[in-house]
Amino acid sequence: MTTDFDFDGWDGSVADARARQTHLAAGVVLEDRLPPEVRMLAGFDVGFEDEGRTTRAAAVLLDADSLAPIECHVARVPTSMPYVPGLLSFRELPALLAALAALSQPPDLVFVDGQGIAHPRRLGIAAHFGVVTGLPSIGVAKKRLHGRFEAPGPAPGERSPITDRGEVIGWALRSRARCNPLIVSPGHRVSVDGALTWTLRCLRGYRLPEPTRLADRLASRRGAIDVAPSLF
Repeated sequence: MTTDFDFDGWDGSVADARARQTHLAAGVVLEDRLPPEVRMLAGFDVGFEDEGRTTRAAAVLLDADSLAPIECHVARVPTSMPYVPGLLSFRELPALLAALAALSQPPDLVFVDGQGIAHPRRLGIAAHFGVVTGLPSIGVAKKRLHGRFEAPGPAPGERSPITDRGEVIGWALRSRARCNPLIVSPGHRVSVDGALTWTLRCLRGYRLPEPTRLADRLASRRGAIDVAPSLF
């Protein structure tokens, strides 16, 4: 695993960033290549401080069986660029990698609040994170960025495929009744079906799966998280 940002030579332009996304997307693996025993999950999300001048990334490590949080960290770095639709990773990835580096051990599977391959160039932040670190990753977004889908049924667990040019790139998942569906797509080293299976496995009655729900809580400064030190 590496935590290099891998943007050496980027000229700062939108055109160059999009070209780099296309290049990195070629390295995305859409097969389930997880460890034989998945023991540790991690959730990541990003918020901002100082009127956007500081990027605040939260990382939560969880036990894969109980989903109990084991440790959590917040990393703060200067915001590198303004928000540009489709280029979220160029803005948020440096802080996410700093939060990952703070974990005491690497996770076996990562959930990122954002898109995986359900992205115009198949490289949302979860996919970019996965390719750069080599970690299996899943994107769980609150809103659609790319692709088409029919609204899933109203019951929790109902889903419909998200398609683009005849390819299934993710799922619209009704994770909780009377809530808008989540956009679930693989990031790296996880299949389209695997991303759905793991997300369903991590739901605990809330709209968001536990890894990103807890990370969202930290990133948005809505309260502390009780960790379980007995699981170390």
